[in-house]
Amino acid sequence: MAPRRRFSGPADARISRVLCIAAHPDDVEFFAGGTVLLMTRRGVTVDLVVVTSGDKGTRDAGGGASELAATREREQLAAAAALGAGRVEFLGRPDSEVVDSLELRGRLVREIRRSRPDVLLTFSPMPGYRQHPDHRVVGRVAMDAAWPCARDPLSYPDAGPPHETAEAWLFGGPEGTEMDLRLDVAEVLDAKIRARLEHRSQTSNPRALAARWRRTAAEERFVQVNLR
Repeated sequence: MAPRRRFSGPADARISRVLCIAAHPDDVEFFAGGTVLLMTRRGVTVDLVVVTSGDKGTRDAGGGASELAATREREQLAAAAALGAGRVEFLGRPDSEVVDSLELRGRLVREIRRSRPDVLLTFSPMPGYRQHPDHRVVGRVAMDAAWPCARDPLSYPDAGPPHETAEAWLFGGPEGTEMDLRLDVAEVLDAKIRARLEHRSQTSNPRALAARWRRTAAEERFVQVNLR
């Protein structure tokens, strides 16, 4: 049997459903917002699973974690709407404390089987040395959930009917990694910036951020992994 031809990018007509699994609110906008926009604008259904609610994402020790989490969830919902994404699911794990567990893998298996994506967008499980620990763990667990667990009916049988995802597009890999998929997102860059700016609690200077992104954020890069 000839190997399956990889997806050519967001415009590939074979892609109709996508699932993004991220560690924190604003991860998808930062790493893949333009890619999501290119797909939702042509009618692709994009769901988002956020493993934590970013309850430690501040340098202000005076605030409360639960209040910050609620704020960041509201910001993520607004950003997802700006991207044209559909369902957003928050798993509520504590920020900076995500661990590789069979329970988390099973939850992600359930989310994959629920969304039934053609493409999984998530973190590289092999990022650089200086990396948020949640990014590293989420990428590894998401990939283990997608292949082989979500595919195999005897793995997590109570998590819904099995589903085989065709590809994973991995972001956040170490500098110098050869990327299989380099995407020009200049046509949706302004919309990508607007979605990122919905995360007001994470933005000290919106004007400076927008100016920097107009210089640097018109390309998004992924390692493209065939899961079939």
